Amino acid sequence: QVQLVESGGGLVQAGGSLRLSCAASGSVSSFNAVAWYRQVPGKQRELVARISSGGSTDYADSVKGRFTISRDNAKKTGYLQMNSLKPEDTAVYICSAAIMVHSWSSARDYWGQGTQVTVSA
Repeated sequence: QVQLVESGGGLVQAGGSLRLSCAASGSVSSFNAVAWYRQVPGKQRELVARISSGGSTDYADSVKGRFTISRDNAKKTGYLQMNSLKPEDTAVYICSAAIMVHSWSSARDYWGQGTQVTVSA
């Protein structure tokens, strides 16, 4: 079985930093792409950042220059480094990864359950 587990969320004051991790467990051949979304009750889910299988990155304008997405293929883990956090960054952060269970298989999207990030003023 394959699952994604987010960690690293918590409570931080404005201006602080957090690093979120998205670790794949089980039999995983490779990470091909990773994306981070955030969800606030009453608002639509927002794509925060993504990194393609080729390594190109894309960020929401609201986080550009403050957040950095990366992945460690050996550890089968994606990361979101969040600096200069603002209260409006408060949300549940959810990772999604395109994973090949076997080297011969096609990639399939997996989703984590989310980790809460709360930024106080």
